[in-house]
Amino acid sequence: MLTTISADFTEIAEKVRSNQRLTREEGIRLFDADLFTLGDLATQVRERLHGDRTYYTHTLHLNYSNACVLSCGLCAFYRPLDHAQAYTFSMEEIAQKAASAGKMGAKEFHITGGLNPRLTLDYYEEMFRTLKRIVPAATVKAFTSVEIDFFSKLYRIPVDDLFQRLKAAGMDCMPGGGAEILAKRVREIICPEKISGERWIAVQKQAHLNRIPTNATMLYGHVETIEERIDHMIAIRSLQDETGGVQAFVPLSYHAEGTAFPEIPPTTGFEDLRVYAISRLMLDNVPHIKLLWTYVGTKMIQVALDFGVDDVGSTNMEERIVKAAGANHFDAPSVDELTWLIERAGRVPKLIDSLYNNGSPTGHGSTGSP
Repeated sequence: MLTTISADFTEIAEKVRSNQRLTREEGIRLFDADLFTLGDLATQVRERLHGDRTYYTHTLHLNYSNACVLSCGLCAFYRPLDHAQAYTFSMEEIAQKAASAGKMGAKEFHITGGLNPRLTLDYYEEMFRTLKRIVPAATVKAFTSVEIDFFSKLYRIPVDDLFQRLKAAGMDCMPGGGAEILAKRVREIICPEKISGERWIAVQKQAHLNRIPTNATMLYGHVETIEERIDHMIAIRSLQDETGGVQAFVPLSYHAEGTAFPEIPPTTGFEDLRVYAISRLMLDNVPHIKLLWTYVGTKMIQVALDFGVDDVGSTNMEERIVKAAGANHFDAPSVDELTWLIERAGRVPKLIDSLYNNGSPTGHGSTGSP
């Protein structure tokens, strides 16, 4: 993508080209930049890091329980513990789902759920061991910082010790959920019962110190300001400066249906692309910018590859959380379809696990180094 850089942004453009860090003020200014200027700059960074390589994986989502002691206004997935629609998977159900996913070539188990005090730590350890026994080659990406904090308090075990037990059972890395927007003002509105932004960062740091890599999300398009978005990105950038453990930054557009804020309109494609591009420009030390098509649809994949995105998520078998919030993007692409979409966009598809391993080219005629 080539475009003329507006005179108002030439200094920022020069910093991007020379791989210099952008300031908070420059990040805020970028929200006023022309969309194609943003795409051009973000593509320069994306290609400097990854060339034409575009990553994706084949994932079974194990949303093991929707029973939860919290009642966050932004969540349409949870149910109170004794609600008629509350559920918890048995170990037999988990084993069956794993076996089916293994036959379909799953490379990743993505595990998140409600904060259910009726489950024991043994339940989670047995879950991990079961998954590793049935599909040894698949990685286990499990639990948000919110869940880890809850387990630590519930089982009265330090976070460090908890991580060591979970790693021993088969945990490979963590997803980035629960970050929402880290600003206190926003969390008091949308998720007052959740851990603070500072605590979310602290748990992530402990994961990294225990050699457990993580992702980091940002839920945007609700009550946050542009300044709070940039502050969120800078907080992740600072964490990465300290630990180097963040694998990917994952912007998530807010879906209001079924939540306490149904009047909030959905984000536009224009806004989504803007957030992807600015994320790539601000997070100079985070390797990957990841799109989840369950939030924005598969049609956005090819365009987003020219706005800083290098990871287009996964097949997302059995994802329940976004669907509960009314997302209608459930065309559920297969591995072949994701490969086709990436190739048609002129990029090189790489099928990976949760740790960005096994990134050999896929598809017909694909080239490029792992």
